[in-house]
Amino acid sequence: MIILNSKYTQIASPVTVRRFALSLTDRRVLWIALSLLLAIRLLAVFWLPFTDTTEARYAEIARKMLETGDWITPQFDYGVPFWGKPPLHTWLSALGMKLFGVGAFGARVFILTTALAVLALIYSWVRQHRGTDQALVAAVVLSSGVLFFGASAFVMTDMVMVLGTTLSMVSFYNFITGTPARVLWARLFFVGVAIGLLAKGPTALVITMIPIVPWLIFQGRWRNLGGLPWRSGLLITAVLVLPWYIAAELKTPGFLRYFIIGEHFERFVISGWQGDLYGSGHARAKGLIWIYWLATFMPWTLFAVALLPRLQRVLGGADRGWHAYLALWTIAPLLLFTPAANILAAYVLPGLPAAAILLVSLWAQLWGAPGKWARTAVLCAIGVVGVGGLTLTVLSYAAPATVGLKSERELIAAAQNIDPDIQFTYWGKRTYSAEFYTHGAVTFTDDTAMLSALSLNNVRDAVAIHDSVAPPQILQTQFTRIGTFGRRVLFIENPIRRSEP
Repeated sequence: MIILNSKYTQIASPVTVRRFALSLTDRRVLWIALSLLLAIRLLAVFWLPFTDTTEARYAEIARKMLETGDWITPQFDYGVPFWGKPPLHTWLSALGMKLFGVGAFGARVFILTTALAVLALIYSWVRQHRGTDQALVAAVVLSSGVLFFGASAFVMTDMVMVLGTTLSMVSFYNFITGTPARVLWARLFFVGVAIGLLAKGPTALVITMIPIVPWLIFQGRWRNLGGLPWRSGLLITAVLVLPWYIAAELKTPGFLRYFIIGEHFERFVISGWQGDLYGSGHARAKGLIWIYWLATFMPWTLFAVALLPRLQRVLGGADRGWHAYLALWTIAPLLLFTPAANILAAYVLPGLPAAAILLVSLWAQLWGAPGKWARTAVLCAIGVVGVGGLTLTVLSYAAPATVGLKSERELIAAAQNIDPDIQFTYWGKRTYSAEFYTHGAVTFTDDTAMLSALSLNNVRDAVAIHDSVAPPQILQTQFTRIGTFGRRVLFIENPIRRSEP
C-alpha cells in the first residue's frame, strides 16, 4: 500500500481500490460540523443538570474530594471510602472545580478535554496511515456517534479510560509497523496502560490485550514483541500507577480485595451481584452488549449495515492487517462483556474509536470519494445528532419539566430562591444530585419522627418527597406545598414565628 495524503494505490491486491479525496467544500463542511458539535456539547456542559445516579454520584465524589482535601481516597460519603473505581476521573473533576469553581463546568471540563484528546489522537493516527481526508471523516463519525457525543463530557470513568486504551492501541500499532519514533510510541503504549489502570483498573488492560494478542498471532508479528522496551515501559507504568494503589490500601485496608476480587470478578460472573457497597449490580441478559453497540453507534450503525453485503470484497488484500487490527479493537469490549452478568451500555465505548475508523476505511475502499447521496446521508446523520443534542440541552435549561431528567437541580434552586439558608431533608432514597447541589448539606430519612423534629430545630426546612407518596401530616399542617419538580414534591416550612423578647 502506497499512501499519499488521502490518495492511495493498492499493489498486488484483487480488490479495486478507489481514490478517496474530499473537495475543499467537503472539508470546510466537515470542519464546521465538528465545530458545531463541540459548541453544542460545550453548551450542554453548562446547561445540562447532573442526573442520578451515575454522573451525579461521581460529581459529588469529586466535590467531596475537593472539600475534604483527601486526594488519595475518593469518598462515597463523608468518611466512607469509595473503592469502586480508581480516582483519575475524580482527580480531573476535582481539579476542574478547584480551578473553575464547584459547578457543572468545573466538574466536566477536563472530562471533555479527554474526549478532545481522543479525537485528536485518532485524527493524527488516521492521517498518518490513511491521509488527511479519511482522518477528518473518522473524527466526525466518532464525535457524532450517540454514545461518544453524550459521554464526551459526562462525569464518569469511561471516557478517561478510552483515552488510555486508545493511546495504547495507536502506540502499539505504530511500534509494531515500524513507524518513525517507534521507541517513543512503545513507551507511550505503557503510558496508555497506566492511564487505563488509574481510570478503570485491570479492565482497561484486558480490553487492550484482547485485540493485540490474536492480531499478533494471525499476522505472524508476535516475535516483534521482543523489541518493546519492557524494562523502561513497565517502570513507567509502575511509577505512574503503584503509588496510588499502595497508598489507597494503606489508608483504607481492604480496598485491593474488594476492588480486584469484587469489582473485577464477582461483579463479572454473579448476576445481580449483592457485594456492591455503593449501589447494585446491573443484571442484564448475556450477549446484550452487542445490541448496546448497535444502539450506541447510531446513526453510523446504519452505514455499517450497508457495508455488510460487500465486506467479502475488502477482507483480503494489502489492507487486511489494518482492517483486522481495527475490527479486533472494535469488538474487544463486546467479547469481554458478552458473558458478563452485569453490564452497562457505556461498556462498548472503548471500541468506538476503532469502529469509526474501520467504517470510514472500508467505505473509502469500496466506494472512494463520497457521492451526492453519501454526502446527503452523512450530513443528515450529523444533523440528527446535533439537533437532538441541542434540543435536549435547550429544553433542560429553559423548560426542564418537559425533559424529565432525574435531577434535583430545579427543586434545590426553587427552595433556595425562597430562603438561601434553608435546610434540606429528603423523604426516601438517597439522591446524589441533591447532595451535589446542596454541597452535601442534605439529610435523607424515612423516619416520621425525624420530620416531626424539624419544627423544633429553629431553622427553616425544605422537605422533598416522591410524588407517589402521601405526605405525612406534619407537611400538611406546618409546611406549604411549593410544587412538583420531576419525581418529587417540594414542601417549605412556614415562616418561623419568633416570640417577642
